[in-house]
Amino acid sequence: MSDDTSALRPATPPTTALRPETLAVHPPQVRITGSTPLGVPLHQGHVFAFDSADAMADAFHSPDTFLYSRLGNPTVRALEDAVTRLEGGTAALSFASGMGAINGVLLGLLSSGSHVVAQRCLYGGTYAVLTDLAERWGVEVTHVSGTDPEELRRALRPETRLLHLETIANPTTRVADLPAMIAVAAEAGVPSVVDNTFASPLLCRPIEFGADVVVHSATKYLAGHADVLGGIAVFKDAELYARIRHYAVEQGAITDPFAAWLTLRGLQTLPLRIERQSASALDLAGRLAAHPAVAAVRHPALAGHPDHAVAERLLPRGGGGVVSFDLAGGREAGRTFIEAVRVASLTASLGDVKTLVMHPASTSHRQLDAAALDAAGIGPGTVRMSTGIEHVEDLWADLEQALEQAAKVS
Repeated sequence: MSDDTSALRPATPPTTALRPETLAVHPPQVRITGSTPLGVPLHQGHVFAFDSADAMADAFHSPDTFLYSRLGNPTVRALEDAVTRLEGGTAALSFASGMGAINGVLLGLLSSGSHVVAQRCLYGGTYAVLTDLAERWGVEVTHVSGTDPEELRRALRPETRLLHLETIANPTTRVADLPAMIAVAAEAGVPSVVDNTFASPLLCRPIEFGADVVVHSATKYLAGHADVLGGIAVFKDAELYARIRHYAVEQGAITDPFAAWLTLRGLQTLPLRIERQSASALDLAGRLAAHPAVAAVRHPALAGHPDHAVAERLLPRGGGGVVSFDLAGGREAGRTFIEAVRVASLTASLGDVKTLVMHPASTSHRQLDAAALDAAGIGPGTVRMSTGIEHVEDLWADLEQALEQAAKVS
């Protein structure tokens, strides 16, 4: 073994008087000089040591000094900075899940008696949180279409504290008119929060349209490989970031450094993945629309989509990888279809490199009753497909054979 220890930071206290049991707990740390790692280092440790009591005390009041990983971590900060840059924001907070991000923002902005205006087509988890806040904390919620600014204007009240929208709604793929809706909210001094998970910052950057906060389930397109659970919120200005950070830190729903590291790895291929997924989704949507077993197909880039004109303005680089379609045979046809696919996987997520299918009414939106499902545009035979990066012809062959089986129960 080489005796050259110039690249090592000596342990403190000096190692000469220490026993092996102690040395095992205090390994030397490698200094990097003259080069830069291409990958972001993984700082898995949760605590950081200081040389003085004053420096440690100051760190409790400075988000830029790392003290304890619940308050901040170098690898997690690298992810926050990367997504901030992608979304065009000022700062970001990373969370342990997409729902952690949504809850962190909602709890930071709302209090008892607050009023929220939310898009009618929402992810089931978000809908459930708003319902719980209404039942337990007296937060009132008004649902709107997301495309009618005058409807929003009528819904606003003096106690309105938040407008919540989804760029592409889960699972119906409705596209919110972000510029029009956000402008009305801004006139009233109401912060706007946009869930941009389905679009990713490669297809849409809501802050460019005036959004105050953009949230993502980083589990989905940002990470992209079905091996990470995470969420992130990006802020337009530093003041709102500081306000939400206070609540997020105390809430404790922070990202594990390894999850942040994996998400950073996934971000590097996001442009390639989202381009392929959007193109394949549109191709398959067109084929599905022509199949006799399919009653309706929704993808923002399809000419027949109800928000196609809005999508052309907001999503010029593609309509995303999710296709929602209704089977003519209803619930039983939907069940048969999702169990018959072989290349696609039956699972509850989306944005993966693999194609995924699910039945929203019984899974992601199980919290909604029949009336709420109908209002959100989710039918008993609705199937959500998240298109992966497989060859489109292999995907179509798989969908076609599953459709043939579904047609038998119609």
